[in-house]
Amino acid sequence: MILQSYLNELAQYTNEKVTKAVLNGTYEISTFQVKQLTDSTLLMEYLVPAESVSEITLIELKSASGTVVSSNNVYIPVTSDTILKHTITVKEG
Repeated sequence: MILQSYLNELAQYTNEKVTKAVLNGTYEISTFQVKQLTDSTLLMEYLVPAESVSEITLIELKSASGTVVSSNNVYIPVTSDTILKHTITVKEG
């Protein structure tokens, strides 16, 4: 069994590591409206302006050096300004 304190530490590391969201491999968002860590759960919210992309098919969370931390294939049409929420929970599998 992994101690909760260690899971919280890993979540803190993830919080520090993720510095931007990249949509469709090209559009970068580095300003999070919310980036909040609670125990072992990281919540991030960011705004996707309607004029930036017409649809989202790939969301990558990346570090400052460009290393992919998380990658998700999605289909999200963007017809107006859209707020996306990401939750990452660090837990024992």
